[in-house]
Amino acid sequence: MSASEPTVRVSRAVPRGLSRTGPVLFSYGFRPFFLGGGLWAIVAMSLWIGAITGRLDLAGDYGAPNWHAHEMLFGFASAVLAGFLLTAVPNWTGRLPVSGWPLAGLFSLWCAGRIALLMTDEFGVATAAVIDGLFLPALLAICSREVVAGRKWKDLKVLGGLLALSVANGIFHVAVIDGSHVHMATRLAVAAYVVLVMIVGGRIIPSFTRNWLNKSGRTDFPVPYNRYDTVAILGGLGALAAWTVQPQHTATAGLGFAAAVLHCIRLHRWRGWTTAPEKVLAVLHVAYAFVPLGLLAIGLSALGYLEERSVLHLLSVGAIACMMLAVMTRASLGHTGRPLKASRLTVAAYAALILCALVRPLGEILPEASAQIYAAAGLLWIVAFGLFCLEYAPILARKRRAPL
Repeated sequence: MSASEPTVRVSRAVPRGLSRTGPVLFSYGFRPFFLGGGLWAIVAMSLWIGAITGRLDLAGDYGAPNWHAHEMLFGFASAVLAGFLLTAVPNWTGRLPVSGWPLAGLFSLWCAGRIALLMTDEFGVATAAVIDGLFLPALLAICSREVVAGRKWKDLKVLGGLLALSVANGIFHVAVIDGSHVHMATRLAVAAYVVLVMIVGGRIIPSFTRNWLNKSGRTDFPVPYNRYDTVAILGGLGALAAWTVQPQHTATAGLGFAAAVLHCIRLHRWRGWTTAPEKVLAVLHVAYAFVPLGLLAIGLSALGYLEERSVLHLLSVGAIACMMLAVMTRASLGHTGRPLKASRLTVAAYAALILCALVRPLGEILPEASAQIYAAAGLLWIVAFGLFCLEYAPILARKRRAPL
């Protein structure tokens, strides 16, 4: 189906409406945004390393630490989220995906934000913030239109997470302009992403696990979604909300510990150990394990046993980035007609990022070795996404290997 044909509702699987007259890269949302997110993960971390080693003056008046935090949460992560939503929402709603020039325009808007924040001395901080602030609301508008048109009201909760990220981005920029701390905006963004992991992960992980076990001739399936999952998500939401506004309160500690238990049980119900032979599936379970681990860290931090930055990195690198890399690899293979098998390069990328998620929080726990820990974590991050780009850039830029 070409991009010139009218958009129609379909009752079965969503057609992979690739334009035959334009670049393959803009034929489907996951292609430019997964590739852009992967490349930016490498570039942004390399620039940050240059800044903290004194070799680079980064982001001008915006401030290098603020820029680093922003670009991990609202640069890299927002690109991967866009790629996922622009691919998943058509499957949820039964409508054709955004592609061609509209997709290229949205991707250009994301790129403009990256350029503007790197050139705040030329644009001015306020102007750069406005340019960057356009992307997430635009993505929210597109996804909202599709969900409403498809009458998939249950998916509005996912859009709630996207709305929270849009608000967090605005609060972050205002804090930078006012010269105040960005801590609350950062926690709100991390919390929004983790809630999305809870919602979407709870949708795809047990489903993919059941399908794989069924294909393997087994019947020890994960427990299907029920009221327990709703309770676990609400418990996690409560703990994250408390952490966002009162990270050092004893009530936050209690909510964090309780939510950690709920999500440990939830993860156990999905029977992840059965997927060990299938690395592209098992990594989803491993990534989700950082959710209860991060909630436990929230509780410990609220009681003064752990630094907040350790909590932030455990959640942002572990629960968020690891889940994103897992989804990026699986979706890139599946939507380009390739077998859902993790190559050695892919497994190495998984291992590097998981190790990064475990190593980075130690920087605050072992301050005497912080320089070495930061260097190791940064290198592991670059290796993980470098391997992703090495293997998946050609896949994302080429036509499908075969129809679904």
